[in-house]
Amino acid sequence: MEGKEEDVRLGANKFAERQPIGTAAQTQDGKDYVEPPPAPLFEPGELKSWSFYRAGIAEFIATFLFLYISVLTVMGVVKSNTKCSTVGIQGIAWAFGGMIFVLVYCTAGISGGHINPAVTLGLFLARKLSLTRALFYMVMQCLGAICGAGVVKGFMGAGQYGRLAGGANVVAHGYTKGDGLGAEIIGTFVLVYTVFSATDAKRSARDSHVPVS
Repeated sequence: MEGKEEDVRLGANKFAERQPIGTAAQTQDGKDYVEPPPAPLFEPGELKSWSFYRAGIAEFIATFLFLYISVLTVMGVVKSNTKCSTVGIQGIAWAFGGMIFVLVYCTAGISGGHINPAVTLGLFLARKLSLTRALFYMVMQCLGAICGAGVVKGFMGAGQYGRLAGGANVVAHGYTKGDGLGAEIIGTFVLVYTVFSATDAKRSARDSHVPVS
């Protein structure tokens, strides 16, 4: 019996736990992550940096491509007499999700891959970026969206573009505008919450799965 206890004791010492969990996983300062400092409200030095303008250009191009592809997809479904001959609602969802997936991968290392003023506003309120950068991002995102929709209108013609309402969302029959507003608020909350969760400094290897989120 004593021999078996000795074997267990030696085995436990020989094969120590290789991946600490709980409090054992923390570093000496009590954290296993580095929390970045809050961004200053105004950072005039950014205006002299090429990376600042490069990030804005990335947001413009990403938003332009997102609106161009998504609006064309929606209008292609709407103008068809039968949904069976189009990609359908699921195709629209794949177009939106797929474009965001690709564009965030392309721009995450340049601008952070916001591609949405709501995301930029949320990150600004959380002191993740300065007011200067937030305003610049929002302006470039809006310009990209306008240009993307404008190119679609140019390709399809003003008449057809107007008949299809430019691929804009409308409140479905049986629902009020208040219902639509509530759905938009909840959807935007989930979007921004997901971005914050995926980019949290406490998460390990977060850079690889942010676009998937």
